[in-house]
Amino acid sequence: MAVRWGIVSVGFISSDFTTVLRTLPRSEHQVVAVAARDLSRAEEFARKHDIPKAYGSYEELAKDPNVEVAYIGTQQVQHKAAVLLCLAAGKALLCEKPMGTNSAEVREMVAEARSRGLFLMEGIWTRFFPAIEALRSAVSQGTLGDLRVARAEFGKDLTSIPRIIDKAQAGSALLDFGIYCVQFISMVFSGQKPEKISAIGRLYETGSWDRNLSRNQESNTQPAEPGVDDTVTVLLQYPGELQASFTCSICALLSNTASVSGTKGMAQVLEPCWCPTELVVKGEHKEFPLPPTPGKELNFPNGAGMVYEAKHVRECLRKGFLPGLKESPVMPLVESELLADILEEVRKAIGVNFP
Repeated sequence: MAVRWGIVSVGFISSDFTTVLRTLPRSEHQVVAVAARDLSRAEEFARKHDIPKAYGSYEELAKDPNVEVAYIGTQQVQHKAAVLLCLAAGKALLCEKPMGTNSAEVREMVAEARSRGLFLMEGIWTRFFPAIEALRSAVSQGTLGDLRVARAEFGKDLTSIPRIIDKAQAGSALLDFGIYCVQFISMVFSGQKPEKISAIGRLYETGSWDRNLSRNQESNTQPAEPGVDDTVTVLLQYPGELQASFTCSICALLSNTASVSGTKGMAQVLEPCWCPTELVVKGEHKEFPLPPTPGKELNFPNGAGMVYEAKHVRECLRKGFLPGLKESPVMPLVESELLADILEEVRKAIGVNFP
């Protein structure tokens, strides 16, 4: 009954996910293939992670009958093509967040998965951390009373990473960081659709301007042009007069915490709120240690926590008897569509569009 994984793309996030999978019992999870657009990179990845098959194209992995579920770790502008390719080949899918760069892409992928009766889940790994499960339990049990306000912040200076500030690659504070904030708010407010959304944002300067030159120096280059969203603050109003707000930034360090308050108290997810190990509920501090990854270095903070979403995918696929669930009850497709809709409305408000 082991889930047989195929890894699509060999970047840092795929490396962490594969490392984590290999800490799980082989009777439950096996990595059977990896694909990159360059065969040599796929072969190098396969040697590093002891994967039996390496492919030089995503198409070859999609056709491999031994691959049951594909993990999509490509850059976000490539998600849709990779997802549709694997769905056409009959694969179940875990796709890294954000599932698409806009609402239309997400809806196309969701519709295709449903029409083929195949499992698809957006990789919002945050939702599967024990700290977040404890928060959901506190909310559902009424520990905080009637909810009133939710708030989230996620910001780091990532402008030295070319992809993050490249509009052609869907660089975006909202897509990279804001997705975590809005999913938190949506989660604590039970996936409701907001009644009103307002936003202000700052756009990063892109173009041919040489950032190494002082603004007072002469330059023959063209002036900078606004590009991706670099800092955005959003206000959301939900049914029942519930209020929420979040700020995300790829230029500034923020508190990187999230909180929800009700008539009986507040719960706060401590930094790093997107992969948390600490939760404070009504003043009571709780810690949730991560599982070990013996002798393995990971690329991202608390990367060991990817184990939780991997286990959840297996639980969905093995629910009862095969073929199991078609989507996750914790991260349902209707909510992936909702998150994409919210982020798209925010981008329109601040003047950013991804075709």
